[in-house]
Amino acid sequence: MTENNKPIYIVSGLPRSGTSMMMKMLEAGGLEILTDNIRTADDDNLQGYYEFERVKQLKEGDIAWVRESQGKVVKVISALLEHLPSENSYKVIFMEREMMEILASQRKMLERRGKTGNPAEDGKFAELYGKHLEKVKIWLASQSNIRVLFVRYNDLLKEPAEYMTKVVEFLGITLNTAAMMEVPQEQFYRQRK
Repeated sequence: MTENNKPIYIVSGLPRSGTSMMMKMLEAGGLEILTDNIRTADDDNLQGYYEFERVKQLKEGDIAWVRESQGKVVKVISALLEHLPSENSYKVIFMEREMMEILASQRKMLERRGKTGNPAEDGKFAELYGKHLEKVKIWLASQSNIRVLFVRYNDLLKEPAEYMTKVVEFLGITLNTAAMMEVPQEQFYRQRK
């Protein structure tokens, strides 16, 4: 595969679904990560966020950086996937997590920032996020230039070896799976259902 037609590797999902952990796993495995390190590790993401700020401008048309990302991995939240330019090919690892854990994690993050999260609204947000994910999955299935592997965060923590094999087979490249296996750690799994 030449440099000009390498896929762009994307890690996606809802915020707080395990995307940063997957980014760290792929980095440990040997993939080049596209990040600017503007948002550093904190109490909410002890291993770092692995974000690239320009991703947030996809919706506004900032796509010049995308083509230069071939062969690299970048984190793109689910709400921005549809703004990726269609002339590239993508392999998307889409992280899924128990919805109530996502909501609890988001609420804890708000609390650490001095804002209040209301557990009574979890049902409303679960429904909204559920509809959003349904829409994103339908869109992903309709894209001929995108291949997707869905990874359940909760299962990955229980069976990391099984998921390393799936990820490596999906990406179709050689990765250091031993190093990848060291990333998922129980002490970072704090918001459980």
